Amino acid sequence: MEPVFADFSTDPAQLSNAVVAHHRCGIAPSHLALGAGGHIRLDFTVDEREEIAEAVVAVTVLGASAPMDVLLNGKSLAEQLAIPGAGAHSDPQVTVVGVPGELLRTGDNLLEVRNPEGAEGLLRLRAVTVAPAHDRDRSERAMAARSARRSVVAFGTEVRAAGSTGWQTAPRLLFHIDGGERALPAHLSWRGTDGAEAAIGLRADLSGFLGHRRTADGAVTEYRGTLADRWAYPEGTAGAPLHRFSTEDGIDGTWTPSGELRLLLDDGGAPVERVTWTDRRGTTASVVLSPGGAPAVQETAGELRDITRAVTGVEASDEFEMAGEVAENLLGKSRSKWLANDDTAELEFTFDHPVAVAGYRLTSANDAPDRDPEDWLLQGSHDGGHWTTVDSRTGERFRQRHETKEYSVASPAPYARYRLSITENQGSDQIQLSRVQFLACAAPAAGPARAADFTGYRAPRGGAPVGYRGTTVPGGQEEPEGAQAPAKLLAGDLGDTARGLDDAARLIGKLAEYLKHS
Repeated sequence: MEPVFADFSTDPAQLSNAVVAHHRCGIAPSHLALGAGGHIRLDFTVDEREEIAEAVVAVTVLGASAPMDVLLNGKSLAEQLAIPGAGAHSDPQVTVVGVPGELLRTGDNLLEVRNPEGAEGLLRLRAVTVAPAHDRDRSERAMAARSARRSVVAFGTEVRAAGSTGWQTAPRLLFHIDGGERALPAHLSWRGTDGAEAAIGLRADLSGFLGHRRTADGAVTEYRGTLADRWAYPEGTAGAPLHRFSTEDGIDGTWTPSGELRLLLDDGGAPVERVTWTDRRGTTASVVLSPGGAPAVQETAGELRDITRAVTGVEASDEFEMAGEVAENLLGKSRSKWLANDDTAELEFTFDHPVAVAGYRLTSANDAPDRDPEDWLLQGSHDGGHWTTVDSRTGERFRQRHETKEYSVASPAPYARYRLSITENQGSDQIQLSRVQFLACAAPAAGPARAADFTGYRAPRGGAPVGYRGTTVPGGQEEPEGAQAPAKLLAGDLGDTARGLDDAARLIGKLAEYLKHS
């Protein structure tokens, strides 16, 4: 009997040896919601070469749930079955129902899961599997393996300060960790190059996580996330800081090849320098990335390029809107200007990705030299709440109008936001500038720098740790050929389902009938 499962925890659903139709059913991102009188029908096949004395149906439901009826080939297996332990905030619950072997037919079979007429509440289905009783985990294993293929995971996140009751929106968390085991993380922690740290525990169905964070300046918050999307690699990784390593395991000083590790972790902050994880099989690994990495092409020492075009927005503490002298003018090449009606001011620039500003230019405006900035700070931030000073200037003077002066940053580090905080001008009660430009070291055409190596360890469940090291794969951010998109809801996965063209034709015909009458 081929593994039979319908996994509704993602949209589109993941199906194997199954075609699914539904009635009075809403499709949510993480489940199917059956109203009173609603049902799903799962059409699957049993191979004539296998005799099954008994089978089991496993139904996974989410949260507070209505009772359910389960039928196979028109025969009732369970009626008004209550879901034990299901509550509004409970983990997904699995209910197992036995199936006498004589109810299974060689060839086509039809399994129905219903929310009975008149029932109160919704029946929220996460997954349904069918398997022989002697190998009852067969379909769950196949479903887990399919789920592991969708190993690029994105979460919407929130943070809450100690003692606070309100959650604040935080940057998206995106990760992908694959060392060939096809097992998703259960626990994950990391540290950024700026010293910020986080650790999270992931729900078994990856619907969310809970953990804690510490920012670069030491502020501690609770940290939680809700599943936003999942993809099969390499989908979802475009433009992300993906590392690919050729790895080795070390035992007693002897190193042997151990395959490839793909590592991506982006929390909207500084690049990661250390990542530790435990996967669903209990394997633990921890790696520290070596800083930097040789660029693909040789750069000219000291050469800078203008990256102002990467700024997606600028906000000012004040601007003279009536005269059109707004902060947006600072990003253009015209001789327009920005004017603030105050003797101190702040300008905040947001980039489309974290950039390491190595220098910047300020251009004076057309008139009133006493409005020119004299003292200021340039600061960087990952979240817009915590700022690090990257450059400071005092006693600066512009000798003429529309003069451009360039300033260097001693220790560039990547930030997604930069703030120019002007603390003193030349004596006026207003401040003005004509233009602000940002500069970075010339980058290779191959994209952002990647870590050259890593060192660490890993250990299987209950086993001794071994050395673990890796070297960057050349062209490590290129997408492999042959990547496949996930299956569509109701379509099934004919590659896993059909043993031949006849089976494929049969399933396609059934799918067409379902769609015709849905």
